[in-house]
Amino acid sequence: MAYRATIGLEIHAELRTRTKMFCDCANDPDETRPNVNACPICLAHPGTLPVINREAVRQVLRVGAAIGGELADESVFDRKSYFYPDIPKGYQISQYDKPLVSGGRLADVAITRVHLEEDTARSIHTDGKSLVDFNRAGVPLMELVTEPVIHDAETAGRFARELQLLLRTLEAGEANLEKGEMRIEANISVSDREGTFGTKVEVKNLNSFRAVERAIAYEIARQTKALEQGEPVVQETRGWNEAKQETFHQRFKEGSADYRYFPEPDLPKLFLLEIPDLVPDSIRASLPELPWERRDRYARELGLRDADAAFIAASVERSAFFDAVVGALDSDRALITLAANYLVSDLSGIYAKRGSESYETFDPASFAGLIRLTASGSLSSRGAKDTLVLLIEKGGEPEAVARAHGLLQIHDAEALGAIADSILDKEKQAVAEYKSGKQAALQYLVGKAMKESHGAGNPAALRKLLEEKLG
Repeated sequence: MAYRATIGLEIHAELRTRTKMFCDCANDPDETRPNVNACPICLAHPGTLPVINREAVRQVLRVGAAIGGELADESVFDRKSYFYPDIPKGYQISQYDKPLVSGGRLADVAITRVHLEEDTARSIHTDGKSLVDFNRAGVPLMELVTEPVIHDAETAGRFARELQLLLRTLEAGEANLEKGEMRIEANISVSDREGTFGTKVEVKNLNSFRAVERAIAYEIARQTKALEQGEPVVQETRGWNEAKQETFHQRFKEGSADYRYFPEPDLPKLFLLEIPDLVPDSIRASLPELPWERRDRYARELGLRDADAAFIAASVERSAFFDAVVGALDSDRALITLAANYLVSDLSGIYAKRGSESYETFDPASFAGLIRLTASGSLSSRGAKDTLVLLIEKGGEPEAVARAHGLLQIHDAEALGAIADSILDKEKQAVAEYKSGKQAALQYLVGKAMKESHGAGNPAALRKLLEEKLG
């Protein structure tokens, strides 16, 4: 019997704003001292009144415009009632039937809604005690809900990565999963009938893209096995155990009726068309080049391979660096292709070994200079790689750095001739093998000559000289 999985995602992302959602407390995700950014409004003291953060509303509308969603003419905040120690009010200010954004599409996945709410505080469990840090309470939190149209773990992971990149491109938030700035929940059901949903199981607070994909794959397998054995699948909320690579039961899932939504009486209705910088035309005009537009430009205008275009566009910092390099290369297609190759393979490889990727201290003009030296034949491939490492570590002008370390290619016939003579004198056996008809010996001799020149010899010129000298 064939089983089909259906997946919908609910993704929360903290927004980058100066202050919290309903008060003047700092929105500082890097603050480590507990309860520093808290006030009577954050702590829900009696008599306090919330005030809507205009920038948070604007950022959610910009996300909505980017995904092609319908921006609301008017919107309402609601109370979502539930008790948990890190909810100081006993309810959360959220949105229910009038979200800021309806519909839209991202990474070929249809979106139901995007709305705005406040984040909770953070519970810390240690030494048999539970403590609450209210620094995060009230931070603006965007929630995006997809339609249940995803059918595999890979598509879910791809969607989540694209949303993170979009948020970073819009400068709406960093969406760092490890810091909890972006939290992903997956609703998964498995059915044996086309067009029919199975029982929905929610897996909460997945804090890495790999965890998203593995938790969904595990849950699909778990539910499929239960159905095959005639066992019921229960509607519940489950967590993900990274160490065991499996989901586990947390609680039985509430429905929307359990939250007792009703309009927040302390906040006015938002009439967005009456606010000039929040009308759709103003919001759309504020959008930068979007990730998919950038990928298309790299492939269509610059002629990059799709894979290279996707890799470079996958990071805001990486693509900004590459665009600066393109400008420094005067939009020369051949040089740009070479630059993309070195960025995707060599530069990213160096950063991967270091465990961090930072372009702030690497001058794009310096990288462009390195590409010009390589294209002109002044640097061999080996010399370019070694010079690149030196430029990242110490900076400087590419030609000067390469010359100081003896990495510029030697084209001088006399100097190359001396290197060839030295190798032929040292490698008597290889010379004899070549003269007996073993062509591979010639490549061995070229390699030895390149090593003798510390990678600075022109390999084609050395090969020609060796052939001539070998008669």
